[in-house]
Amino acid sequence: MENNGYVNLEITNNVGIITFFHPKSNSLPGEILSQLAETIKQADSNDGIRVIVLKSDGEKAFCAGASFDELISINDFETGKNFFIGFANVINAIRKSDKFVIARVQGRAVGGGVGLAAAADYTLAYKDALAKLSEFALGIGPFVVGPAVERKIGKAAFTQMSIDTEWYNSTWAVNNGLYANVYYTIDDLNMAVTELSSRLAELSPDATKELKRVFWEGTENWDELLESRAEISGRLVLSDFTKNYISQFKSK
Repeated sequence: MENNGYVNLEITNNVGIITFFHPKSNSLPGEILSQLAETIKQADSNDGIRVIVLKSDGEKAFCAGASFDELISINDFETGKNFFIGFANVINAIRKSDKFVIARVQGRAVGGGVGLAAAADYTLAYKDALAKLSEFALGIGPFVVGPAVERKIGKAAFTQMSIDTEWYNSTWAVNNGLYANVYYTIDDLNMAVTELSSRLAELSPDATKELKRVFWEGTENWDELLESRAEISGRLVLSDFTKNYISQFKSK
């Protein structure tokens, strides 16, 4: 299974640690997206878990976003739509959870990886955790992750990231609210994640639930919104522009 990636859930002192991995820079094929959404739901329904930590294995990339291998194999609208709904399902699982989700971003985040970092309720990152929304460059656009990113960093910063599809450093990410804090060693990052999750796990689950509802107020239509966004991406991924871009990228 490791060759195709995995999603694991470990419970320690009322903290549910969800770890995902894929050998290609923690990219997200449909199967990993499905497992990730289901594992978040599983953690949410477990009374032995009071806070969720979302992290990836490896040192270099937090998440490279959509799997290019899977994107280039999409040949019809329904398949494309269903692939992008995979990202919608993960975002909605985080949104609907009664528990706070803390993201640990130890490396670069691209596209859907930025969406994960933005959807989390509180995101802590390593200093080298650059971020970029690359979707527009390949002929699609950050349609599905867009609402989560815009909610976290605001319309102006989201517009900037969407149009200028280059890397943004961790200082920019902190200043614009994508990351809550940045750490200069991995040990410090790990310690901060452990301390925060342990502290949150001791607080009232009822208060957490109500506070989370307040934080996500105004997103009640996201089941429909993100599905409609997945339809846009599902159509655009079939374009010659996107197929050619991915082919050229993979041949480098």
